[in-house]
Amino acid sequence: MNYEEAVSYIADVPKFTKKNKPENTAELLARLGHPEEQYKIIHVAGTNGKGSVCAFTASILQEAGFRTGLFISPHLVKINERFQINQEPVSDQVFLEGFRTVKKAIDEMVADGFSHPTYFEILFAVGMVIFAREKAEYLVMETGLGGRLDATNTVRHPIATVITSISLDHTEYLGNTIPEIAGEKAGIIKEGVPVIYDGRNREAEAVIRKKAEEMHAPLIPFYGQMAEISARTDKSIDFVLNNRYYEYKLVRVPYLAEYQVVNSSMAMMAARVIDPGKQISDETVVKAIENTRWGGRMETVMPGVVLDGAHNAAGIEEFLKTVKTVQERWPVSLLFSAVVEKDYDEMIQEICREANFTSIVATQIEGDRKVEASRLADLFRKYTDAAVYAEPDVERAFSLALEQRGAGMLFCAGSLYLVGEIKAIIEKQTVQKH
Repeated sequence: MNYEEAVSYIADVPKFTKKNKPENTAELLARLGHPEEQYKIIHVAGTNGKGSVCAFTASILQEAGFRTGLFISPHLVKINERFQINQEPVSDQVFLEGFRTVKKAIDEMVADGFSHPTYFEILFAVGMVIFAREKAEYLVMETGLGGRLDATNTVRHPIATVITSISLDHTEYLGNTIPEIAGEKAGIIKEGVPVIYDGRNREAEAVIRKKAEEMHAPLIPFYGQMAEISARTDKSIDFVLNNRYYEYKLVRVPYLAEYQVVNSSMAMMAARVIDPGKQISDETVVKAIENTRWGGRMETVMPGVVLDGAHNAAGIEEFLKTVKTVQERWPVSLLFSAVVEKDYDEMIQEICREANFTSIVATQIEGDRKVEASRLADLFRKYTDAAVYAEPDVERAFSLALEQRGAGMLFCAGSLYLVGEIKAIIEKQTVQKH
């Protein structure tokens, strides 16, 4: 089986089928010789921000000189993005070798009567094998969905767990209230393992605290007053972090989104929890934060063009905070798409209520989860007087949005799948130019 066949095999496993019991994934890890126990793992869960926290944490460890693995989802352009060593996706060959090892174990499991792993469970196992073979010293690992029943939660001995902001998302799987969802996320907390968490939501905090106390896990909360913004540009935010680990430390986060102040602060706190002897200096931590690059999260990909993976109510709320700070200086336009299981009507209402876009282009992501561009455009027209266009083809929609933005800024949001497609389009156009 070659690389393309391996990727195709994984893609043919339904992404959203009912999960197997964790015991099934644990069996797969055991048959692989528990590769996940060959490196130190920081396990990250949450509704929004978990990928960013992973990226900032991995950047700190890499800057400190450690060989650092990063396991994330979803990928934006290519599946290899999910498996990174020192923030570089692994090669096709490394991925293929890891897959072949896992596929052999899967075949043996199925022959013995066990269930075939799901899409994400396969990727998780492949990742664990890759990071062992690549001799990672640390692995920063993002939860797939939820936490308690997620494949990543079969890791038995993380050195720290991190729980980012919690809001309503994937309610069909995780529950209809903040406490219910927080309970699923808090399922990653392990006996005696420190937990760094976003304490700004009191309902979520109460659930996390209760679970941590049951597990005798030290609690390290982040509260909003710990980080005070001191300056902003169209590319970065300066803030001062002051808590038990950092005394009035000035930090520059290379994004214009305020939520990255929270995410970078939590990564900085995680670095101190796993390095109590402070072998990693404050200067190294601050430099790593400023140098972090994380695709599709308020990412400036071209002058005046920003991609953001906001795809749920809380993500859109944070996205709009950034847009409102920008529209004080520039006219702004929007390229938008959504997938069918999201409450896109509510998202569109919020966008039109809170921001003043000069033009809006609606497009669609192909597949069984698509929402027609015309449907999205009709909803926008209900709530705004801005010029609204429907263009089903993403590449043509991106070109149209670029034309319509004029001298202003273009934001692309609503789905990480849209972000991935635009990044692929830009890469293709760059190759064609050269």
